[in-house]
Order: sequence, then C-alpha cells, then structure tokens
Amino acid sequence: MARRHMYDWIVLLLLAAIEVVLNLITPFHRFVAEFMMDDLRYPMKPNTIPVWAVPIYAVILPMLIFAAIYVKKKNAYDLHHAILGLLFSVLITGVLTDAIKDGVGRPRPNFYYRCFPDGVPNYEAVTRQVICHGDAKVIKEGHKSFPSGHTSWSFAGLGFLSWYLAGKIRVFDRGGHIAKLCIVILPLLFAAMVGVSRVADYWHHWQDVFAGGILGLVVASFCYLQFFPHPASKHGTFIIYSGLTK
Repeated sequence: MARRHMYDWIVLLLLAAIEVVLNLITPFHRFVAEFMMDDLRYPMKPNTIPVWAVPIYAVILPMLIFAAIYVKKKNAYDLHHAILGLLFSVLITGVLTDAIKDGVGRPRPNFYYRCFPDGVPNYEAVTRQVICHGDAKVIKEGHKSFPSGHTSWSFAGLGFLSWYLAGKIRVFDRGGHIAKLCIVILPLLFAAMVGVSRVADYWHHWQDVFAGGILGLVVASFCYLQFFPHPASKHGTFIIYSGLTK
C-alpha cells in the first residue's frame, strides 16, 4: 500500500514546500488611495480563532475520528486513504488560497491601522496613495485579505470529514434518520462559524469568507471522491486495497 501511493506522498511533500514558499512571498501591494481608506478603518482585533488552532480542528481532529473508526473496523486501507485524502484536501486548498492571496493583494478591513498604527495618515501628494509607516510584517499581512485562509482550511478539513462521516453512517440510506444528517452537518456548521468570526474580527470582508468557504469545500469534495465512492452509492461505506468496497 505504501509503495503504491509513494508518489502521492511525494506530491504532498511538494505541496507543503510550496505552501511554505507562498507564505514567505511578499503579496502584491494593490493601489490604495485616500478615499478607499474610509472602508478600511475597522479596529485591529485579536483573532477569535488563533492561527495555531486551525490545523488542530481541521486536520488533527478528523484524523482522531479516522483512527477511532479504524479501531472499530480494523480497515487499514480505509484509514490510509482517509488520512491521505484529508492531507491533500488541506494542502491543495492552502496552496490555492495563498497563491490567490499573494496575487490579489486585497487590503483587510483593518488596513488603515496596519498602515497608520498611530492614527496619523500620510498620502502621496499627487495620486493620494497611502504611504504606510507601520510595521512591515503587519502591513504585509494586511494585503492578504482575499480569500480567507481560516475559512478555506476549515472547509477543506471539516468538509472532508463531513463527506467521510456521510459514508460511514450511511446518511443517504433513505431511512429517514435526521440525527445522521445532523452529525454530517455539524462539522460544516463549525467551519461556517469560523468564517463568521473572521468577518466579526474585521480580518476579512464577507466576500473573502464566501470565496474561501467555496474553495475549501470544492477541493474537499474532489479529494474525498478521489479516494472513496460517493456516500449515496451502495458501496459508499468502506474501501479495501483492491479498490472494491467492503
């Protein structure tokens, strides 16, 4: 199994390396004029969901659930594919998100106070473009509004988990068990609330969150269906090495 998917793991490492490089790149500094700052004067607030928490609930938590199902079902191939699919989901999403962030360079809603931390503005005489005098790292982060990374990662990881749970508990068996549907929706609800927090914290515009959510969920869907049958199919519960279901 490991040898069969060796190239998949190599690609994962390459994606991780690309993600690191994208975070080191200085994003495009879009032209920001004086009149535009009227919409970018929201206060600087701490993150309700800190950055370090994102991989915990978007990657580690799903893996723990995969492991719990493995303990019960003893299906090593299912566990391997679940972990591989999850990692592809979050890393592909991360690379796409940060590549777009760097290319678009959209200012965050709190860009004014990143640019002018003392509240004293400074603009070019002719173009009225901002002349920032804040911390360089803070300003750099201020040009990474679109799309929301918190939201895209949340939907990439928790969206994949929702697909996985839908297959394991047979949510589409037409048995009329609404409780099963609630279990599947719960991870998506949490991901959505993460997106709401990004707008409430003034770190993102609503369009950033919407785009990030769509991006993460679409990638999660493609990655899940690459490794597992659709949960609505009669073979949508478990997979084995041969590619058949069990």
